[in-house]
Amino acid sequence: MPGIGILVNISAIIVGSLIGLAVGRLIKERVRAGIIQVQGLAVIGIMGSISALTELSHYPGILGRFFLVVFCLCLIIGTLIGEALALETRLKAMGKALQKRVQRGQNRKLADYDQGSESLDASVHNVKTNSRKEDRKFVQGFITASLVYCVGAMAILGSIQDGLGNPDTLFVKALLDGTISIFFASTLGIGVLFSIIPLFILQGSIASITFVVGDVIPLIAITGIEAVGGILIAGIGLNLATGLKLRIGNMLPSVFVALAVVWIMAEVLPF
Repeated sequence: MPGIGILVNISAIIVGSLIGLAVGRLIKERVRAGIIQVQGLAVIGIMGSISALTELSHYPGILGRFFLVVFCLCLIIGTLIGEALALETRLKAMGKALQKRVQRGQNRKLADYDQGSESLDASVHNVKTNSRKEDRKFVQGFITASLVYCVGAMAILGSIQDGLGNPDTLFVKALLDGTISIFFASTLGIGVLFSIIPLFILQGSIASITFVVGDVIPLIAITGIEAVGGILIAGIGLNLATGLKLRIGNMLPSVFVALAVVWIMAEVLPF
């Protein structure tokens, strides 16, 4: 049944995030910082990109001869589109909006206390002191998890296959995402859980379009996604491991640019 892979993928992230949130309270801050760095190193997907580039280089015609030029142009054009649309800023705004919704429930609980009580004064003080820190943590968790789960050939290819009635790839992705969500949530907090929203929008849209259009995307176009997506995943890993602030969100359109460009060059310009 089309869509079952997406539901399993999202369910795995929810379960993994809830486990991570429960376990995270038992892990010391120093250990959690180390886990984030290790996760960053594990996420780096440069080898997948190199493998895909090698496959592109062996493709006959103009695509094989100029594969590196095509690769760089896809990244540049996609990043220009992302910067123009300010996707990173929009992702942060979405994360902050979700964070405010979560905090409303906490603020209502505080309002139930006696206005003159010392416990309320202390609670309000603590909320104000930790508010900005929690906001940053929520947004970081939301953006990081969203990018890791959404970027990459497995997310795109799995959604395409799921739209055609084959959820096997997304079943494997669900296992990987569910496992990593445990560690993400334990270190980055509840923002990780809300990453299922952009994941559902992305994978659901791709699966729906594929269900209507059918199996028309050539495999070499998926290889182009792997090449560009691997570099973006490597950037996410560097952000986690080293604390860099690469705007990977603004580079996301590169994945779809690679899909279109490689598809056109392979089918329309095969010479």
